[in-house]
Amino acid sequence: MTTVSLIITTYNWEEALEAVLKSVLFQTRLPDEVVIADDGSREGTKALIESYQSRFPIPLIHSWQPDEGFRLAMSRNRAIANAVGEYLIMIDGDIVMPPSFIEDHIRAAKPGWFIQGGRVQVGPTRSRELMIKPMSLSPFASDIRNRKNTISSNLLSRLFSYQRDNDAATRGCNMSFWKAEVTKVNGFNEAFEGWGREDSEFVHRMLNSGYHRLYLKFAGAGLHLYHKENARDALPHNDAIFHNTVEKKLKWCELGLEQYLKAE
Repeated sequence: MTTVSLIITTYNWEEALEAVLKSVLFQTRLPDEVVIADDGSREGTKALIESYQSRFPIPLIHSWQPDEGFRLAMSRNRAIANAVGEYLIMIDGDIVMPPSFIEDHIRAAKPGWFIQGGRVQVGPTRSRELMIKPMSLSPFASDIRNRKNTISSNLLSRLFSYQRDNDAATRGCNMSFWKAEVTKVNGFNEAFEGWGREDSEFVHRMLNSGYHRLYLKFAGAGLHLYHKENARDALPHNDAIFHNTVEKKLKWCELGLEQYLKAE
């Protein structure tokens, strides 16, 4: 069987992270380990993770780096380097997983492909409820958007999932890929500063390297807890990096995963 690592990114939001960790415990298929990609959270996050490590049924690893600004790509790369799984499922620390989430991603995984999962956008009232008690949501639940993504069906997923070899609707909050294939493009590009475009740039390097993206429908969708949008001050700088990758059809980034793999 393929070994699977679940990577959860986080930064100073313990309530959301705890809801995500609780949702791991209800999975129909547990990952082989969970790696928390922590971009410099305070002691509260460390204490939370330690409290779960003692009662978690699988290894729970805390991959932490100092808080020196928004360095999501670096935190992801460090976590990927630490991960032992052959297949990596990556979510944000505000994505509560329905019970079949891990199983859905594994079922759809195949060599040469990476997966873009969907999300249900959850409003503030329902988000507070999910942080108290993670639960599945029906298409008729109140205070949600993209409600069709609450439908989980193996048959519908096989019929409606499709190849989407562009960067449209890229959401790094719910993706999965083979570690060996991500290593060949050097992971995520740490030249990005602040929020924006790092996920789309990664997708382009994967596509430029000959891999295909599966847009997963009616399966593997996460429940995205409500929060205010991130600041977008860094977009002009990040746009320039993104467009350079697109125009030059780059397959590799200079500042990426390789440095941590060498350090192992």
